[in-house]
Amino acid sequence: MVRHTKTTRRRLAFTIVAVSIVMTLFVLRLVDIQVVRASALSAESLEKTETGDTILATRGSILASDGSVLAEAVMRYSMAASPKDAGPFERDVDGSEQTITLEQATNEIGAIIGKPGPEVLALITDALAADKDSLYALIAKKLTLDQLRALKALEIPWTTFKEEPYRVYPNGAVAGNIVGFVGEEGEAQAGVELMENSCLAGKNGRTTYEKGSGGLPLPGTTVTKPAKDGGDVVLTLDKDIQWFSQQSLAAQAEAVGASWGVVTVMEVKTGKLLAVAEYPAVDPGNVSATPSEDRGSRAFAAPFEPGSTYKSLTAAALIDQGVANPNSQVVAPFRYKPSNGADINDSEFHADLNLTLSGVMVESSNTGISQFGEKMSADTRYAYFQKFGQLQKTEVGFPSESGGLMADPADWDNQTDYATMFGQGFSTTAIQGASLYQTIANGGVRMPVQLVEGCRNADGTTTDVPDATGTQVVSADAAKQVSDMLEMVDQESWVAKNVDVPGYRVAMKTGTAQQPDGDGGYSSSYLVSMAGFAPAEAPQFVVSVNLADPVKMNSSAAVAPIFRDVTTQVLKSRGVQPSTEPAPNLPLSF
Repeated sequence: MVRHTKTTRRRLAFTIVAVSIVMTLFVLRLVDIQVVRASALSAESLEKTETGDTILATRGSILASDGSVLAEAVMRYSMAASPKDAGPFERDVDGSEQTITLEQATNEIGAIIGKPGPEVLALITDALAADKDSLYALIAKKLTLDQLRALKALEIPWTTFKEEPYRVYPNGAVAGNIVGFVGEEGEAQAGVELMENSCLAGKNGRTTYEKGSGGLPLPGTTVTKPAKDGGDVVLTLDKDIQWFSQQSLAAQAEAVGASWGVVTVMEVKTGKLLAVAEYPAVDPGNVSATPSEDRGSRAFAAPFEPGSTYKSLTAAALIDQGVANPNSQVVAPFRYKPSNGADINDSEFHADLNLTLSGVMVESSNTGISQFGEKMSADTRYAYFQKFGQLQKTEVGFPSESGGLMADPADWDNQTDYATMFGQGFSTTAIQGASLYQTIANGGVRMPVQLVEGCRNADGTTTDVPDATGTQVVSADAAKQVSDMLEMVDQESWVAKNVDVPGYRVAMKTGTAQQPDGDGGYSSSYLVSMAGFAPAEAPQFVVSVNLADPVKMNSSAAVAPIFRDVTTQVLKSRGVQPSTEPAPNLPLSF
């Protein structure tokens, strides 16, 4: 009896311990579920029952200064098929059921989307060949609303449709190299599209809800996060001037066999770019039709040795430093050999010329400007390049923009020390060159280069407005004296008759620069250019033209018709009154 009682007690104690352990495990499990992993488990549960739909945001537009649309988003649609389910189906035709075969259905689809029926059928059969259980085959993209409605009207049960935003460029190649483009999935790839993506790109929204039985939304569980559309980027470009500049550039570039070219039109008082025309041009809506090397903007990204147009910078620095004036004199030989061992010559042989600084500019004498340039140290001249914005990227911040290429004066060899005085031995971009002439035309005040007016948000506010604070680079008097000399170039240079703009005074300079060969020497390739402004007595617009390797006319005469026509068009389209004051008459020789 005693033994039985002891055994019972042991069993009872064991049972109590076991139950306690089990209860403890249950409690720990409950704490783990309700406290420790409550958030994670709740999220996991919600994930299994929650679903939703993306609300697509609209990408903002890119606009010209007058509001003309250069890039915008439109809604397009894609069509897909379920290959596994594709086959005959019944369609109600005039009240009776009619069997539609797979071949008939694909022919009907093809007639709407512009593909042969067998090609549509192949998309389905190829998908099945790769995977007999395939549920997806893309049939067409970029369908219009009319095409969507026509396809849906076919009532083909194994087809589905998806809404997709699509980028269009209504003005084609007008400013195409500047506007840039997006990829197949809408991702920004080049130009303003890329540069201003933070403004243009919207943020998708989403509608979410919890699923009940049958996948239907549970009442009261729907939550909507609205999409935020992108802002519009407003450019400084004048669409009409841009179009005219591109037409003039393309016609002349093809006539003289140039490989590429750039025309830049800039507003003097503001630094705003009114046109950046490029040849060859890219149509952002058909990028594949243009070779990859021509899809970007050479105006911003392709530095070149500018040549004699940069004698204006040397002249401005000389006058600003007080070491020369338009009447200062020099004897300019055909070849000049300074004491440092450099060897400088002019483009064509001539006897010694007794020239003023004005005459040096008209004759474009390398030997003459070199002797004047000796009056300034290399460091001083380098500092003026910096002040004129020639050694750094412009304020635009264009994708892949170059800041120009110039070695530190300490690294200049004897030849480079002199070559930099007349536009060789360094490289700048077309935009930097236009900025140089804007500064001279604007009384020596350099304005930040401006391509974008700002980001116009959906709420009507404008943000990212660029700084418009000018910097005095040379004195107003120095700038005026250079302008007067550039007028003499327009009147007296050998190419002057080809750049006459009837009724207006023009200040300009030509340039013909041999280009580096990449091995420390120079190639047989030339870049010819012309830069200036008008009206010279009260400058409003800078026009700069550059043509690379015009094999049929390898001189600045090749760019003269473009400069003349674009300058004339800009002045007339902007209603600028003709000049009434006489042009200066500076002595060119002594």
